[in-house]
Amino acid sequence: MSFNIPYTALTQIPQSMNLESVKSNLGKLQNSLSKMRPPQEFFDVRRISKPANFGEIQSRASYNLGYFSANYAAIIALLSVYALVTNTLLLFVIILVAGGLFGITKLNGEDLVIPFGRFNTSQLYTGLLIVAVPLCIFASPISTLMWLIGSSGVTVFSHAALMEKPIETVFEEEV
Repeated sequence: MSFNIPYTALTQIPQSMNLESVKSNLGKLQNSLSKMRPPQEFFDVRRISKPANFGEIQSRASYNLGYFSANYAAIIALLSVYALVTNTLLLFVIILVAGGLFGITKLNGEDLVIPFGRFNTSQLYTGLLIVAVPLCIFASPISTLMWLIGSSGVTVFSHAALMEKPIETVFEEEV
């Protein structure tokens, strides 16, 4: 009884994981983080007020969605993490599927030989599908996604509608 996993499957670095792509992705992340507004400006309670009419809501929302876009993206990311942490079965299914796909692709099309038998990639993908679909149904990803959309929408759009524009931009619009 021995496991025959190809040595190259364990030692090759995928093409998507080369150093240049990692550097460019880190550069994009750093660029996005540099656009974040400081918390003092984002949570400035002196600028929160009830809009007078729907036109003012539209004006505030269009300005704030552009101005605070990086902050809103961070809020959505935090809500996504919260949704996954509170739905542990969905988190487990995502990790299982990602790990299964990663493991199958590391075989590079070769068969997996274990003491129980020999399995080709088609059988491995089918087995992963047979296990993941029922688990995914029980994990209720659609309700989690709907919660995420609703909570993100309420949080982002209420902040965007209630936060007044800075005084400078109001004077620039009049000129």
